[in-house]
Amino acid sequence: MDKVTSVKSRTVVMPQSDIDTDQIVPARFLTTTTRKGLGKALFADWRYDRAGNPRPEFLLNRPEAAGCGVLVAGNNFGCGSSREHAPWALLDFGIRAVISTEIADIFRGNSLKNGLIPVTVDKATHGWLVENPGVEVTVDVEASKLLLPDGRAVSFPIDGFSKYCLLNGVDQLGYLLNQADAISRFEDTRPWKP
Repeated sequence: MDKVTSVKSRTVVMPQSDIDTDQIVPARFLTTTTRKGLGKALFADWRYDRAGNPRPEFLLNRPEAAGCGVLVAGNNFGCGSSREHAPWALLDFGIRAVISTEIADIFRGNSLKNGLIPVTVDKATHGWLVENPGVEVTVDVEASKLLLPDGRAVSFPIDGFSKYCLLNGVDQLGYLLNQADAISRFEDTRPWKP
């Protein structure tokens, strides 16, 4: 995982509530164990017609969405079944952070483990973001703040371990592997052996 200290980008706004993981990446794309290329499956049932052609009216297919790395989503984003493919698809597409008033717990966990930053904000901040699509924001991981173009800094929750992993570019397994010497010392000095 790459280090993630902050994300500075324009926003793309998808204000619908209850967008579930099957809408983010439909189940038929879950046969892969690799992340590369999953961006093409992101919102596939909404982005493409039955023939596989991009729907020009869909938000992410519009020119103004190109290059936006922050998705402002409606309430309860990422609900539904647990699938790491959902954050993988968002990341492969170029989304680095998702902002909402509520993000489903399992999706939040999967996102943090993969370097996608879930940002929950109050309704007033969310409403302002929805009304002002395309604004440039900064998601500051170290400070746990969303910086808005009008100068406001809005705090968002992130647990200490996830923050450590993001800032250091390490996942949970990498963190444990980095502790191998300390684990060996403990094993060598404990009074009882299994």
